[in-house]
Amino acid sequence: MALLPDNSLTDIGSETTIEADLQPNKTYKMLVDEDRILGNITENIVAVKQAAYKVLNTERYKHVIYSWNYGVELQDLFGKPMPWVLSEIPRRIREALIQDDRINDVTNFDLSYDKKGNVLASFTIKSIYGDISAKKGVTVANV
Repeated sequence: MALLPDNSLTDIGSETTIEADLQPNKTYKMLVDEDRILGNITENIVAVKQAAYKVLNTERYKHVIYSWNYGVELQDLFGKPMPWVLSEIPRRIREALIQDDRINDVTNFDLSYDKKGNVLASFTIKSIYGDISAKKGVTVANV
């Protein structure tokens, strides 16, 4: 017989409610433009913005250190037809970002591209702390 902590539930009935506490939302402050991480702590909307930046700059399945739920799949878009790429980018960005329980949705996508195969996606991240305007650039052709 296993011993259970005093605060654990041994019989969860249909009327039992389990509430989960939100985990702390603190992280080290990134200075992306300066390629530095500070010892200062940041939290809430700034922490979510940094998390989104990190997810969108990590190719999913490429690095064994990250779970398969972390990152975005954009690498395989290279060489694909532009109409298909433009339909896939919003779905893939949204799918990557909503893995974070602080992000409720990703909306208002605006996509633009040039003849060199550079795509720029602008969008809004709807977080529990407020909205964040974000952009992600992807090169899908080698011209």
